[in-house]
Order: sequence, then structure tokens, then C-alpha cells
Amino acid sequence: MLQADTATADLSNADPAFLADVLEGLSQTRKAIPARWFYDRRGSELFEEITRLSEYYPTRIETALLAAHCDEVGLIAGKGRAVVEFGSGSSLKTPHLLSCVSPSAYIPIDISGDFLRDSAAALANSFPDLKVLPVEANFMHPVALPDAVSMLPKLGFFPGSTIGNLVPRSGVNLLRDMIETLGVGSMLLIGMDQVKDTDILIRAYDDDVGVTAAFNLNLLERINRELGGDIPVQWFRHRAVWNDTWSRIEMHLVATRDLNFMIAGRHFEMHADETIHTENSHKYTPRSGRQLLAAGGWTPLREWADANGMFSLILAEAKPEPVAP
Repeated sequence: MLQADTATADLSNADPAFLADVLEGLSQTRKAIPARWFYDRRGSELFEEITRLSEYYPTRIETALLAAHCDEVGLIAGKGRAVVEFGSGSSLKTPHLLSCVSPSAYIPIDISGDFLRDSAAALANSFPDLKVLPVEANFMHPVALPDAVSMLPKLGFFPGSTIGNLVPRSGVNLLRDMIETLGVGSMLLIGMDQVKDTDILIRAYDDDVGVTAAFNLNLLERINRELGGDIPVQWFRHRAVWNDTWSRIEMHLVATRDLNFMIAGRHFEMHADETIHTENSHKYTPRSGRQLLAAGGWTPLREWADANGMFSLILAEAKPEPVAP
């Protein structure tokens, strides 16, 4: 069993939720860490690199769909809505939407505060007459929006098929929490990745350059930096696999030999070929995507997909609960 050098760190500034998730996840028989902890500044930067890779088709296709159909989104949604983006990242796709919907305000929500503020400032420079109100928060729960937009109609924006990172039950819960954040009567423009050839999917999550591997491994480096870990990152490798039962790509960190390490004073062991499950990316058919939205309280209004059926955008509305079937 290989022992890493002991690391020391001041945990007084550590995120208690991050610490709790890591300690609990690595204590399980099947080790796992929630994917939301990928996104420190370095992780956010690496993800933006991923979106520019030739293998990573979702960003390219979704951006083209937005450019082609955002005028229609604007006609259906109407003018004056506050656009609320969940997990805004660099907001690279957002200008397409803002240019077409005549928003009254833009509220980007992201868990990575520094990255959020930088991207919000850049977008504000591009739209000087638009009120930009960034909110640093975990959008996996209802989020309190700024008072300045409390009475405005809302248009949620959830691109990138981020909904696919969640198992169906969690995805439904998130969609319901979005209604609580945005309000009944709000609309949601959401991206959903479609089921397709397995080779295309694997390449998108295991690129030749190794950016996705670096993104995955950065999670271990973040644990070492922020949680007093001494994980020997060099003895892990990235793995992407297709799980047909659950219709998803899974990302894992694989131990290449027997290891033991410390995190926040807790001892952990891993055997060679044991993995830490770090991300799911569920893929949908048109029908299963609409069913997921309906289960979360959203009524699909329109759907747009590329000619090859690789990716879709769906505009949905949070209508009042019916009193009868």
C-alpha cells in the first residue's frame, strides 16, 4: 500500500459542504464525489477549454441552435423578462439569448464566485444598458433572487445539458426547485443532450489532448489544496464509460495501485483499479426529456434539435398545478 506524504492545511476557510461531501463520499463502499465540486476557478477554466475541443460537440451544436432559433424563443417568451442562468460559468452562450429576448435584467447564478464575477463583468461590458446582477449560490436548491427582479416575469436558462449530470430523481427535484426560484408562470430554456453512437459519446468525455482528464484530476488537487489532503494524484487516471442501463456517460478516477492517504485528518484506503465516481452525464430521447420536464412541473412548449438529432433545446413553462387530470 503506497503512502502519500502527509499534507497539512488550515481548514478554517474550507467549505464545510465540500468537506462533508468528500468525507462521506470516500467513506462509501462505492466511492463517489458530487460533480458540482469540479468547479473551483481552475476547474471552471478547464471546463471552458473542454467546450472548445473538437470532440466536445454539445457546446458547438447548442450555440448553433441558439443562433438559429433565439428569435423564436423571444417571440414566445415576450419582452421584459429577467433572464436567470443556472450555472452560468463563462456565459459564452448567453449573448445569443440576451440579444433576442429584450430582457429587463440578467441574473447569472454560479457556485464559483471569482469566475462568476469575472464573467458577469465581461458580459456587462457587452450589454452596457442591461442590469447584470450576479448571485453566488448553489443552484441545486431554491435561490433567493435580488429584490430588484422579484416582481418581474422570469426566463430561466439552463444550457449545456447540465441537467444530465443528475440522476433522474435529483433532476426532477432541481426542476421543481427552479420553479420555486423563478415562480409559477416562468419559462425555462433548457439544453438536453441526446442518445447517440457510443464512440461519439466516449470521445466527447475522453479527448485525445487530455483536457477532460485534467478536469477530472483537478478535483483531487482541489481536495489537497482546500481540505488538507495528501492524495497522490499521480497514481490516478481518468476513465469515461457508457452505462447503457442508465443511459449515461460516467466519469471515474481510477487508482492505478493500492493507495492510502489522509484528508482533514481522516485516513482512506483504495485498492488498485478501485474508482471514485465523479460525474454522470445522462442522455435523453425526445420523449424521455419531455417526461423529465413534466415530472419537474414544466410543460414543454417548443423543441428545437439539429438535423442529426444530436442535441436539443426545449422551451417550457411552469404552469399552475391542475386541479384535476
